[in-house]
Amino acid sequence: MKVVLFCGGLGMRLREFSETIPKPMVTVGYRPIIWHIMRYYAHFGHKDFILCLGYKADMIKHYFLNYDETISNDFVLSNGAKQVDLLSSDIHDWKITFVDTEMNSNIGQRLKLVQPFLEGEKMFLANYSDALSDLPLPEMISFFEKSQESVACFVGVAPTSTFHIVTLEDSGRVDRIRHIREAGLRINGGFFVFRNQIFDYMLDGEELVQEPFRRLAEERKLLAYAYDGFWACMDTYKEKQLLEDMYSQGETPWEVWKRPHAR
Repeated sequence: MKVVLFCGGLGMRLREFSETIPKPMVTVGYRPIIWHIMRYYAHFGHKDFILCLGYKADMIKHYFLNYDETISNDFVLSNGAKQVDLLSSDIHDWKITFVDTEMNSNIGQRLKLVQPFLEGEKMFLANYSDALSDLPLPEMISFFEKSQESVACFVGVAPTSTFHIVTLEDSGRVDRIRHIREAGLRINGGFFVFRNQIFDYMLDGEELVQEPFRRLAEERKLLAYAYDGFWACMDTYKEKQLLEDMYSQGETPWEVWKRPHAR
């Protein structure tokens, strides 16, 4: 399946980096987070990518046009450092379509702008490009396919917030207080599976989740795949540092491609 990656936003909550580079290019270890996400999908056989570009699109284009395989692959250097023989490769069989979806478009508008590149596709995948997970993607796709009337599915993960939620009486007295995780709530984790009919539920200018998803929910055509494994979003500087610390300690559960015989 083709994979649509939304990577054109301003990333305002990560402005320590996004003022100089686009959010998808913020690194985790040696590679930008968008590479980790693409490597994840490629591991499961989905190597045809559509990048919805906007803010600082040139930096994303230049990164892949000047891609250096030696950074994340073993190689042999010989002939007086003139010859490089790779022992493995990351992107040799990837196909990447770069599409300008304009600077100020929302997610729904970006998806509509790449609709022509999805013509003939019965199903496709999509991602916000700011979260890493060890989500078992084939299981999520299978879960979605079993519900033939459903049009969209997203991964529902437990929120990482430390907030508590409260129930109040009319007087303002607190009736109940619970940690947000104890309440059994889930949030949209940003990993999507769509049937092409999603475009029938989208009007020009609408956000993806707000209006189209509400229509789908009303018709009982929206699914959430509940997942309690590893998921981490890189939306703030603190979250970026958390992922960086995990990487430096060798704790990288999202690198599913490094698991022996994993698929």
